[in-house]
Amino acid sequence: MRRLAIVLTMLIPSMVAVAAEKNVTLVVENMTCATCPITVRAAISGVVGVKDVKVDFAKKIAVVVFDDGLTNSDKFAEASRDAGFPAKVKE
Repeated sequence: MRRLAIVLTMLIPSMVAVAAEKNVTLVVENMTCATCPITVRAAISGVVGVKDVKVDFAKKIAVVVFDDGLTNSDKFAEASRDAGFPAKVKE
């Protein structure tokens, strides 16, 4: 029984997916006033896996820090779009 516990202890870490924290910059449309970034930030922050969002009204961008094992840029761009602010990854 002890050997089984040792083998399982060695195998479990290798079975866990290792997700990386990533950053992506989105170009956000339709931000016309100083309160628009609040809405964009709230929409993107609500996506599971998003760790931080910084929205710059003057530059019309959002920088998103996220766990790539839980989400991707399509999901939070969609959340921004659904809030009325279409967004796409900055090239």
